[in-house]
Amino acid sequence: MNYLIGVDLGTSGTKTVLFDTEGTVISSATVEYPMYQPKNGWAEQAPEDWWDATMRTTKKVIEDSGVDSKDIKGMGISGQMHGLVMLDENGSVLRRSIIWCDQRTARECEEITERVGAKRLIEITANPALPGFTASKILWVRNHEPEIYAKCRHILLPKDYVRYMLTGEFATEVSDASGMQLLDIPNRCWSDEVLEKLDIDKSMLAKVYESPEITGYITEGQIVLDRQLHGQSIYPPITIGTSGVVFAHSDKVTIDPQGRVHTFCSAVPGCWTVMSCTLAAGLSLKWFRDNFFLEEMQTAKGMGVDPYYLMDRQAERAPIGANRLVYLPYLMGERSPKLDSDCRGVFFGLSAMHTKYDMLRAVMEGVIYSQRECLDILRGMGVVSSEMLACGGGGSSPMWRQMMADVYNLPVKTVVSKEGPALGVAILAGVGAGIYPSVAEACRKVVKTNPAQAPIPENTGRYEEFYRVYCGLYPQLKDCYKALAAL
Repeated sequence: MNYLIGVDLGTSGTKTVLFDTEGTVISSATVEYPMYQPKNGWAEQAPEDWWDATMRTTKKVIEDSGVDSKDIKGMGISGQMHGLVMLDENGSVLRRSIIWCDQRTARECEEITERVGAKRLIEITANPALPGFTASKILWVRNHEPEIYAKCRHILLPKDYVRYMLTGEFATEVSDASGMQLLDIPNRCWSDEVLEKLDIDKSMLAKVYESPEITGYITEGQIVLDRQLHGQSIYPPITIGTSGVVFAHSDKVTIDPQGRVHTFCSAVPGCWTVMSCTLAAGLSLKWFRDNFFLEEMQTAKGMGVDPYYLMDRQAERAPIGANRLVYLPYLMGERSPKLDSDCRGVFFGLSAMHTKYDMLRAVMEGVIYSQRECLDILRGMGVVSSEMLACGGGGSSPMWRQMMADVYNLPVKTVVSKEGPALGVAILAGVGAGIYPSVAEACRKVVKTNPAQAPIPENTGRYEEFYRVYCGLYPQLKDCYKALAAL
């Protein structure tokens, strides 16, 4: 029998899963690692931690399964986007990676816009200059750490570094490279114009591949490919992990001229995705858990259940609207649709009557409201269908899924497999290895969905009232955020 490995290089940890060719999980392993925040709004990780986690989890899934490694025909890597990895001429890491949620590069974004031009930048890269993207991070290192920049010979994304360590190849692929702000999105190649205007040496960038293409070999018969398959084109998926993402699939380039959502090349050749990104979606809930639900975490450990399972039950103690408490999930600034690195989280309407359970429900609702704002923009662009697919850790919560259905007024499905990112890249690896004839055929064979959760009409109307309050808060606070950031 043939097998495939999918590696999901996330922000909180790396999960590696061994699948058979039907998509059945044979074994899995996870290793966590820290995120460093040396200053407010900064976020960094050590690339060596990603590599260590990949080695350890890969070794464990093979050992635990008893599978002969010769029967593993491909490995796919899904990675957190935008992180800057800088290597010297010997391939050694020069500094910790500045990762996707870092917000330090506002001035560099202004520099990019001035050099390229706001309109031209969106025409080429399909997005305005954003602190989360890689280009502004490159300029930040050049402006603030010139001695490190002078030593840099290779610029990689997080998963590209792991693949380099596996194969010795410097490669990337179109869906991840789209978030670097250096790719010509319509033409799916590096933009010579942008690179020239930003004075970035093209030789430092990796070769660009389509996502199902072979990008390197570990040993004979074991193939490494890249990137997560985002739910294919059947439904627009919504993902709640550390960040929250709404994806819509398109067979043509569709760009928001205001840059409120992002257009990237799809993992499916010849297609594109329109997507948003709420920076602190699952991160908001994790932050709240780690600071206010320590007792529940201990209880969950004793019961052998996930702490978030107990938190769901606790959130049900509060009504829709959390007793008139609204949460803005801007712990790390915001990308979609605010484009504001200075905004921060808010509890609005807090009173002496509120308990931590009200606050918990408000956090969950605030994340969904944030993604509803993004979904409304995608609807306006005409790229959203009549059903939704929920993925990520948040998608495993029945309560959060019902909130999605009610707030979005759409049926919400989930994939039977809980290993979305890892399964997606295992599918891509299978296409590259010739196990499946195409991405679409592989998805039809492997990806199965559960019955949908339908919206509850009376809930939809009630949420709508609080959603309107939510939408009115940021415009009133925008100047206050700027003033606070300037102190």
